[in-house]
Amino acid sequence: MTTVAIIDYGRGNVRSVANAIEACGADALVTSDSTSIEDASHIILPGVGAFGDAMAALHERGLPEILRCQILEKGKPFLGVCLGMQLLADCSSEHGKYTGLGLITGEIIRLAPGADMLKIPHMGWNTISVKRPHALFKGLQSDQLNFYFVHSYYFQVANPDSVIGVCDYGLSFPAVVGKDNIVAVQFHPEKSQDSGIEVLENFISWSP
Repeated sequence: MTTVAIIDYGRGNVRSVANAIEACGADALVTSDSTSIEDASHIILPGVGAFGDAMAALHERGLPEILRCQILEKGKPFLGVCLGMQLLADCSSEHGKYTGLGLITGEIIRLAPGADMLKIPHMGWNTISVKRPHALFKGLQSDQLNFYFVHSYYFQVANPDSVIGVCDYGLSFPAVVGKDNIVAVQFHPEKSQDSGIEVLENFISWSP
């Protein structure tokens, strides 16, 4: 059975993610322990809250170094979810200036209401448009790409090749980013019903 390490750093909706992974037939291991992370075949970094607080919590547990080793050196399939996606960036301007994990080049900046005076945070269901094929969306048709979002900031990616899918909310922002064995989504697959479960099933079976 596939074992998925769900990184627990006190800032994530880890139980709901674990329940969704178990519903997919995999073994969900909620952990911040280096040995447990090393033993897992896949890694998920969930997250809710502020970027700076989350990075501080990761550093307190020595997790940035562990994650870089497992992702970059060991090549394990990695999925970032919501804030877990944003933490992959170089930096964030949320309530100050903070350094991220730097695994995908770019910056986290605040959504703007724009001319339509949209409500911030962007909360609720929205549709993504897949810009390039990826195993995460295998078997999903265009009318199944509706997912649940809750966020006030978005990932301004430096390299367009890192953008897998986009979503429109006042502007077209990257909703799915990735490269090599790294993929990340701004939406919450664990809250996105059947389509979200299918995304997680695809991640579990992904062998980049």
